Amino acid sequence: MSTWKTISSAPLDQVVMTKIDDVDGCRNEQKLIQTQRDPGCRRIWWFPDMSMYVYYQPTHWRPVGEGA
Repeated sequence: MSTWKTISSAPLDQVVMTKIDDVDGCRNEQKLIQTQRDPGCRRIWWFPDMSMYVYYQPTHWRPVGEGA
């Protein structure tokens, strides 16, 4: 069984599993990577191949490969 962590503790430049889990339920569970252009700039979540960023902020993350 995996333990989801709050998104504020997610690592930079590492593919992780993410999801949104709030009052509307659990959704958008997928692999993403978080990047930051320069210190002080906003962090952005991307598809692992860096083809497109997502227009939302996940609420939780866990390492790829940890249980479902």
